[in-house]
Amino acid sequence: MTGAIILANVTVIGAQWGDEGKGKLVDWLSNRADVVVRFQGGHNAGHTLVVDGKVYKLSLLPSGVVQGKLSIVGNGVVIDPWALFDEIGRVEALGLKITPELLVLADNACLILPIHSELDIAREAAAGAGKIGTTGRGIGPAYEDKVGRRAIRVADLADLDALESKIDRLLAHHNALRSGLGLEPVDVAALTQKLKDIAPRLLPFAQPVWYVLDKAKQAGKRILFEGAQGALLDIDHGTYPFVTSSNTVAGQAAAGSGMGPKSVGYVLGILKAYTTRVGSGPFPTELFDEIGQGIATRGHEFGTVTGRARRVGWLDAVLARQSIAINGIDGIALTKLDILDGIETIKVCVGYKVGDRVLDYLPASFKDQQGIEPVYEEIEGWSGSTQGARSWKDLPGNAVKYVRRIEELIGAPVALLSTSPEREDTILMRDPFQD
Repeated sequence: MTGAIILANVTVIGAQWGDEGKGKLVDWLSNRADVVVRFQGGHNAGHTLVVDGKVYKLSLLPSGVVQGKLSIVGNGVVIDPWALFDEIGRVEALGLKITPELLVLADNACLILPIHSELDIAREAAAGAGKIGTTGRGIGPAYEDKVGRRAIRVADLADLDALESKIDRLLAHHNALRSGLGLEPVDVAALTQKLKDIAPRLLPFAQPVWYVLDKAKQAGKRILFEGAQGALLDIDHGTYPFVTSSNTVAGQAAAGSGMGPKSVGYVLGILKAYTTRVGSGPFPTELFDEIGQGIATRGHEFGTVTGRARRVGWLDAVLARQSIAINGIDGIALTKLDILDGIETIKVCVGYKVGDRVLDYLPASFKDQQGIEPVYEEIEGWSGSTQGARSWKDLPGNAVKYVRRIEELIGAPVALLSTSPEREDTILMRDPFQD
């Protein structure tokens, strides 16, 4: 690319069901950014970063903290303050120092309280076979309270005199639910004291994030928006009801940070070279054979936060195209290509057979989703290694063909290609920060 370079913001979105390798890519991109913003979700999401041999497992903290970049937790995130400080303790043990100059929390973000995780776990247990596979960390109940206008927000901790009346309003709802689930009423005094104790630790990090970001925008700073989970877990556009409780699509970067939609910038979708998901829900290309077991083993497919084994399947180009459409994805970062090394024949789903119909999109009906028979295209694999490759010339010919065929099937270019968990094992075709 020649001539003048126009710098843009970048929004990173998982294009599948999460666990696509966003952490490494966000860390890699944050070296080119000035500010990193987390805009939705809670500590149910996890990023694993491997930097200079050190492994950082982040949940609430934006990946920018590892690079020392201004890291912001936006208003679209629900914050468990106790989990946050546990996480801060873990990363500080690895040599990082988390200060209010590095980390900013939205003062209008809602809190996850101990009662939320208790409710989450109790409801899943009561659902039996109908459970949806939540992490039990209280994310859903916290978002319910936010929408129900009874949540405790970060800024509320600065007004302890008014806190008790707000807790009373919250518990009028929760105690009724707890009674129906066989749980004891909430100990008001204990909960109030917990919040009073955590307030002086949390409040130094609190600021009006929209204001901080507006100043950064005016100063010409490059902003990286970091999504959690994946687009197929979006509360509106995902495989409902087996979804998370927030909007995970690119449009949420604006609402969840307090910036306008034009600020979202270049949308980079992270796509695994195969597909995984955690928990219950439809998965058209899921594998139950030795090939699937091999991919899971080589890919270390276990959840960063929960440790749960991930379900594994072939790449689903139908769902990838759908994610590209609903997120307005400009380019793809393809990850874990090296996990497919040595597989003789690789399959890619190119359509869905549902009864006597063939669809090129995922139907909203759960019944139709359950009845999907994937239509596969077979692609010749490669025997050479792609692991650690940092340029196209290092890739086997059939690996290059696989990447190019994916671009054709999903209708989007591959901007970056990741070939290992290490930060520098990345092939750059286009820098998303250069428009």
